Amino acid sequence: MIRLRSVLFNVVFYANLIMRMVLLTPIYFIVSRKTSWFVPKNWARSNHWLMRVIVGTTFEIEGLDNIPKDGVYILAPKHQSFWDVYALLPWLSDPFFILKRELMRIPLFGWYVAKQRMVPVDRSARGRAMAAVMKRAKAEIATGRQLIIYPEGTRRSPGAPPDYKYGIARLYRDLQVPVVPVAMHPGLFWPRSTTLRFPGHFKVRILPPIGPGLDADTFLKTLIAVTETASDELLVETVRNNPHLPLPDTARTRLAELGVTVPEKR
Repeated sequence: MIRLRSVLFNVVFYANLIMRMVLLTPIYFIVSRKTSWFVPKNWARSNHWLMRVIVGTTFEIEGLDNIPKDGVYILAPKHQSFWDVYALLPWLSDPFFILKRELMRIPLFGWYVAKQRMVPVDRSARGRAMAAVMKRAKAEIATGRQLIIYPEGTRRSPGAPPDYKYGIARLYRDLQVPVVPVAMHPGLFWPRSTTLRFPGHFKVRILPPIGPGLDADTFLKTLIAVTETASDELLVETVRNNPHLPLPDTARTRLAELGVTVPEKR
């Protein structure tokens, strides 16, 4: 049943994406930029509904009150799955991403993200790229927006050793806004290397913001400590509450390091 539900979900997920992009494109590009956010946000909500109805996966969010009231901050989530790319959009007012310049060249998708003034980065330009990104990010933050950045840069398997990049420390230092860490384990339900989707329930934990003013090195150590502590807690809780889940080796190893009895590998 899991395999059948996964196939059905994947088909409906991409059909939902394509249908919305085609049918809502005229409206998306006619209305104002901020108004047009209703298209991706409603798409995200529909995906949550599809996961719940087809796969049987649900989630809850803890710590929404930790989001700064003025709406100006950097959101720093753990990144394990395509799920966490869109999942939190309905709870954010006007976010933007720093993304690879190549993504802006994808027909239709590139036009969508360009309208929302996402910040492209040319990774081959190295130092010049970071200066250009910082300039754009400052301009967007100054308008009251939220920057979403994944501190580890790419998707990581649940329980994998932390691999935080220094880029977020530079952004914290230069943008002078709070950083809001987010711990979660969607990768246990929507793994990165398979088309299977697994039922169950998990938590997204939004942690207290780290205020501006720390030096970059201290900030990075603080970010890693608070995020990984919460991540370990949620890993243990999620696995105990969902004993049916097939665990990746990274999760098994981390659970064993935490002194948690790991179910036999099936």
